Amino acid sequence: MTSAASQPGMRAPIKRADFGPVSVFFGEKNGKYPDGNQVIVRGADVRAAFDAPLVSNSIGPEFDATELVIMGHIHEDHMAGLHRLPRAAVHVHEDDLAAARSWDGLVAAFGVSDEARIAQMLTRFQHELFYAPRPDAQGYADGASWDLGGGIRVRAFHAPGHTAGHCVLLVEPEGVAFIGDIDLTGFGPYYGDASSSLRDFRRSLKMLPEIPATVWVTAHHRGVYTDRARFLEDLAAYTAKLDERNERLIAMLGEGPKTLAQLVKQRLLYPPTYDSPWVDDAEAWTISEHLTELIAAGRVRVDEGSVYRLA
Repeated sequence: MTSAASQPGMRAPIKRADFGPVSVFFGEKNGKYPDGNQVIVRGADVRAAFDAPLVSNSIGPEFDATELVIMGHIHEDHMAGLHRLPRAAVHVHEDDLAAARSWDGLVAAFGVSDEARIAQMLTRFQHELFYAPRPDAQGYADGASWDLGGGIRVRAFHAPGHTAGHCVLLVEPEGVAFIGDIDLTGFGPYYGDASSSLRDFRRSLKMLPEIPATVWVTAHHRGVYTDRARFLEDLAAYTAKLDERNERLIAMLGEGPKTLAQLVKQRLLYPPTYDSPWVDDAEAWTISEHLTELIAAGRVRVDEGSVYRLA
């Protein structure tokens, strides 16, 4: 069931979908970055939220009564409402824990090294996303579960790639899976951080259909899937982007040998005109992951001068 209710501070009513004790509040433009989609789970004993995107600042008491925040992963856009919950317990997969606890930890996970860009990012995140670290965050591991009371339980499935600690959060027995930033967008998977992994992302995408869910909720863009066939179709198209990027990189090297810096300038992910403080680093990490894969497959080689060429 989907409905909408007006909330102060929003330019339009917040749309929501309810699945028993699980409510999904859709961010602006269906959770397009910098916003996201908020999941709230009401157990008999505990109210839990999955992440805290920008829309959480406009939900009101239904979000502000949250006692437990289970983070599917750590990025600035998923922390935008944590400032509203100073007394709530915040649980983060252990591989993303340092990124949750401090700005230095988040910067290390991003893999950004330029001090000027780091300062730009912090200012932007604080101004636009209410960013504040959570030094009180607690770690959890793959398979962790939370009993919310009344037979409602949340179970974590480690699904790394986007970040090292990215997880799918499954509400049982409802079968509602929050798949986070495996968002099934036309852009494709994002693994542009130092903590990201193309190899792990491939494994997570293969594992995803095995999770016993009947509803799938993305953090951005797509929102809610209730049709398994459509979910699997979009998952296949999303997964195909990985090999498409390999072929685009092969085409770039087909024009002639290039250094990593030259490939970054040419761009694999973003249009050359797109500008943001983290773009060059994201391109470098992403392209490096694909080069590693292509070298292992014998399709690309690198010489002593760090120049890449077709094998």
